[in-house]
Amino acid sequence: MSRTVFCRKFKEELEGLERAPYPGPLGQEIFDNVSKKAWEEWTNHQTMLINEKHLNMMDAASRKFLQEEMKKFLDGEDYAQAEGYVAPKA
Repeated sequence: MSRTVFCRKFKEELEGLERAPYPGPLGQEIFDNVSKKAWEEWTNHQTMLINEKHLNMMDAASRKFLQEEMKKFLDGEDYAQAEGYVAPKA
């Protein structure tokens, strides 16, 4: 049986992550309060941001930018978008 969490993004009980995605307190916070669905959506969005904004993950400023945007994304706030991206029609 999979574990569930009350997801801070979707505001409902959903399947939780299998392990913390980061070390330390931030990873534990995500593990305890973010669903697998929300985390997968974030990782997809993060990939778009890295590619479209040409972020260098060796650069501390790029990593800080992504971490700030991750918090906004998971909290349901306005977050950075990839310029020119148009979501596929369902």
